[in-house]
Amino acid sequence: MSKIQVMDEVLANKIAAGEVVERCMNVVKELVENAIDAKSKEIHIDLIDSGVKEIKVTDDGIGMDREDAELAFSRHATSKLKQIDDLFHIDSLGFRGEALPSIASVSDVTLKTSNGESGTELHISGGNFLSVESGELRQGTSILVKDLFYNTPVRLKYLKNLYTELSYITEYVHKMALSYPEIKFVLTNNQKVLLNTDGSGRLLKVIHDIYGLSVTKKMIEIQGENDDYEISGYISYPEIQKSNKNAITLLINGRYIKNNEIIRMITDSYHTYMPPDKYPIVVLKIDVDPILIDVNVHPTKMDIKFSKMDTLKELIQAVIKKELERLTLIPDASLETTVEGLETKISTNYAPTRQEEFDAKKKEEEFQAFEKMTLNLEQNPSYEVQEENRPLTTNFNQEEKEEKSLPQKKEARIKQMYPVGLVHGTYVIAENEDGMFLIDQHAANERINYEYYLEQLSNPNPVQMDLLIPITLEFPTNEYLILKENFELLTKMGFVFEEFGLQTIAIRTVPIWLPKGNEERAIQKIIEIIIEKESFDMERFVHRVAATVACKASIKANDHITKEDMEVLLERLRNCENPFTCPHGRPTIITYSKYDLEKLFKRSM
Repeated sequence: MSKIQVMDEVLANKIAAGEVVERCMNVVKELVENAIDAKSKEIHIDLIDSGVKEIKVTDDGIGMDREDAELAFSRHATSKLKQIDDLFHIDSLGFRGEALPSIASVSDVTLKTSNGESGTELHISGGNFLSVESGELRQGTSILVKDLFYNTPVRLKYLKNLYTELSYITEYVHKMALSYPEIKFVLTNNQKVLLNTDGSGRLLKVIHDIYGLSVTKKMIEIQGENDDYEISGYISYPEIQKSNKNAITLLINGRYIKNNEIIRMITDSYHTYMPPDKYPIVVLKIDVDPILIDVNVHPTKMDIKFSKMDTLKELIQAVIKKELERLTLIPDASLETTVEGLETKISTNYAPTRQEEFDAKKKEEEFQAFEKMTLNLEQNPSYEVQEENRPLTTNFNQEEKEEKSLPQKKEARIKQMYPVGLVHGTYVIAENEDGMFLIDQHAANERINYEYYLEQLSNPNPVQMDLLIPITLEFPTNEYLILKENFELLTKMGFVFEEFGLQTIAIRTVPIWLPKGNEERAIQKIIEIIIEKESFDMERFVHRVAATVACKASIKANDHITKEDMEVLLERLRNCENPFTCPHGRPTIITYSKYDLEKLFKRSM
């Protein structure tokens, strides 16, 4: 007798459910995607106990007849793929034909559907059909999933708590609402409304419904295309920051995906605008010919393989950098620099209170008022590169002070500021017709020096200076071997050196841009960066060296500088490529507008 047998269909579906249905969110995902593929204009997701007890998804799509309704729960049954070539031109969210049979095998499912001509009601439990009857004629489909994982107790045991499960579902529905602003999404848990979009097609309105008005005001619309890709969406001002990647929403041909490579492209575009461990809020829609992507990578369909990734990177970074470079990005002192309250607030209340209904109405009125505002974002759209920007130190010589009177070849990104004093030996107070400004003298000087050193490091023929006494540096054997492999990096930067013994180098000539009096420490930091590198990227290396040397060369907190020094500092900062943040993403300037000051002192009510 043969030992190999064809697996029972119910058993096969349970095994498949292990990949397709890991938690309540996966059920919601598969049902919502089916509703979208059915051309729905309104989708309701109703949960009981975060979906563990009950998940109900109702849509107004095209529905199904009796035959299709029964066949939909068969393994690999789908209306989206007819032949093998269709696999390379997928334009629907679902296509595998695994979701419904997998869900039905580990839960109790009731399906009600109608195509407008006939209605059908099915009841399936544990993968077994219990009944098939005629149903109501309301066009669309309603699927009720109860007692998820009731027959797989191990999977049920390892579900997270109700709040965690609800947060996963809420996050996913938010992503779908952002992906399809033309569809009305309503999400409830225990009859409490968590999300209710209007389906008007206005992406900014959906962003407002999810993140609130304060974030919506700080979003920038982006758009661009090349021969292969077309991108659009919104990015946040650098002052709006999140501690994780969850606020970066990637939508490929309407499909929500997670792709670390694209996320890295976006965060690299914010380089020096925000700290490296912070992330912006981004909704990025990418439209591409389906032939250039492969969505058949993972059962959850949340990862995609791209061809021509380099052209996508160039497009994303060019569009984002262009928008950031044309804006004045000085945060208001009255605003928080990090986004609060964006995490899902989870409650087990059964119905919205009158206060909540009032808040929702007020929220809608605020957005309508915001829509009527005319936002002038065309400040300094272009400028030329500055000819020279020498580093600023605590010792300002006469030549440096005279430079501020030289004509500038680019238009400054911020208005001229006039210093009036120094607070705690660290913060310069300045003013102009727009209001009052506080400038962190170290961060500002660090930005000035960073751009200077970046320009010098990018120069293939650096000006050099011979040392009277060579600098000798000794290293452990393992570090010296790595350094020796990368001697050409030191040579390109303008260092002239020779091996001096087994594990020592003697540096005889250095580039003139190295901070005076701190040459040895700066060289040590540069070599540390060379030694600790893993996958080498020349551009990242140059930026890191420039940031490291700039920090060492800049004035520090509690270094008291004169008013003339402040004037030079502010003028140099004003003419930087990015005067708003230091190389590490900290703000250099914050402001109180004249109106804010008048409000504080009750001159304006």
